[in-house]
Amino acid sequence: MEILLIDDGSKDSTPQMIDQFAKQYPDLIIPIHQKNAGHGGALNTGFDHASGDYIKVVDSDDWVDLTAYHKIVDFLKGLKAKKQTVDLLISNYVYDKVGAKHKKVIHFPHLPKKKFFGWDDVKLYLGQYLMMHSLIYRREVITQRAHLRLPEHVSYDDNLYVFEPLQFVRKMYYLDVDFYHYFIGREDQSVNESVMLKKIDQQLLINKRMIKFYSEHIDSETSLGKYMKFYLEIITAISSIILIRGEQAEYLDKKDELWNYLKIKSPKVYKSLRKRPLGLCMHLPGKVGRKAASGLYGIARLIYGFN
Repeated sequence: MEILLIDDGSKDSTPQMIDQFAKQYPDLIIPIHQKNAGHGGALNTGFDHASGDYIKVVDSDDWVDLTAYHKIVDFLKGLKAKKQTVDLLISNYVYDKVGAKHKKVIHFPHLPKKKFFGWDDVKLYLGQYLMMHSLIYRREVITQRAHLRLPEHVSYDDNLYVFEPLQFVRKMYYLDVDFYHYFIGREDQSVNESVMLKKIDQQLLINKRMIKFYSEHIDSETSLGKYMKFYLEIITAISSIILIRGEQAEYLDKKDELWNYLKIKSPKVYKSLRKRPLGLCMHLPGKVGRKAASGLYGIARLIYGFN
């Protein structure tokens, strides 16, 4: 076990805290100090320095449940003792939303339990996406197969962390424990809707990279391709609804440009997504249609607990 604590050019007491932790736990904690390179730059540094068999990313706002942590570590130790590996370990995550009495737990009841499985066995439904919070990748998948490098100083790069390595995942396991607690609700958080609108060009950059990657590397007819299209659909829908709720003509033009980009890069995927419920909702005509789409998004926020 190793914990990489990455100080990404912090101006507060973070550097001193990290160094103090490293002194207290020299066999466990590796302190790393670097110039600010954004979330993606910090993850790239982590990939470069990690030496363990598996990688779990924990953002500084978030935390993990200790009981679930021990179950996950015991499971991975058990695999190693049997000389077995898994490409992707999936666990539940919790939306720790500011002011919310009920903490929404995202679990995956339709995934196989207590056995290894592949993409042909994966069945997920609306609201059940393999987010960064739920994933533990085998390090080899990230660094030696996908050779993943994330853009620096660009928000929403976590979607690339989830998306691009999936093509190299063959063997999965779902551990039904509430491991990751995702803090949500801070006003300046990147997933706050008003912040997303200000950073919409970064969201679109990530969205388009995903479209390009899918069109160049993924067979949409395979089980893996169908899941990745499912994930691409929700990211494109989020980009679209943020632009719709921005209301201004320039935002609506960007929404149309995004869908045109998808149409050019992958006509088959465009046709598929365009006729599905989310695609239809994003293209309801006129001001009334946009208000309806915006209202449906508000309902989804209440149901699924996201920001």
